[in-house]
Amino acid sequence: MRIAVGQFAATEDWPANLKSCLALVDQAVAGGADLLVLPEDSLALFIDEPARIAEVAQPLDGPFVTALAERTAGTSVTVVAGLHEPAGDGKVFNTLVAVRDGALVTSYRKIHLYDAFGSRESDRVRPGDGEPVVFDCAGWAVGLMTCYDVRFPEIARLLADRGAEVIALPAAWVRGPAKERHWEVMTVARALENTCYVAASGECGRRNIGASMIVDPLGTVRARLADAPGLAWATADREELDEARRRLPVLANRRFAVDPAIRPLEEWC
Repeated sequence: MRIAVGQFAATEDWPANLKSCLALVDQAVAGGADLLVLPEDSLALFIDEPARIAEVAQPLDGPFVTALAERTAGTSVTVVAGLHEPAGDGKVFNTLVAVRDGALVTSYRKIHLYDAFGSRESDRVRPGDGEPVVFDCAGWAVGLMTCYDVRFPEIARLLADRGAEVIALPAAWVRGPAKERHWEVMTVARALENTCYVAASGECGRRNIGASMIVDPLGTVRARLADAPGLAWATADREELDEARRRLPVLANRRFAVDPAIRPLEEWC
């Protein structure tokens, strides 16, 4: 499977962000991508007034997702991207969509909200409470998780339990001391401990680090970007995956199961 991860600097203007996304879709199609992963917050990014996210949030049948889906019509690419979706109570969901051949394939609402390093995502975003999402892409099982989710190995393991061979990881990783190191260490760890590929897309710009990367099942970073807009490419190989899981059978050797039950909101919010 041919994988591309793309990054750009999102703004408060969602039509401009859509234009950036569509340009990356066109480049991915031209390069023969089966899977394109775009960042979290691809719809709009409000740095100074985060509460305004609710003003531009769109439903999954709104113009942003519809335009992304339409751009994939007649192609073989599946596009994963992030947006904020109205939650119906003044808050929003931080949602990923996967679109292919003109249609929505699946969606995932971010489970772990970024209440860390002085931020309070839960003040404006409701967490998802559904099952981990895995879908088929070009004969590969692809799991979805978002940004802060990468700090919680349980969700990646649950995706592996459900057959994920590739994890798509859109993010908007905020700059800060040692934060780039955190991003790389945990992205590589999620690939290595589950012997799967991780396709991680990071939003770039004045707040976020970019640093998109594609990691193979033995933890080698096959492709990466720095902090400028662009695409990075790698190929997921079935024989390579099978050999990694034969040589390093951590999924078969583990002794503990992961309980998929989600803690009630009132216990942590």
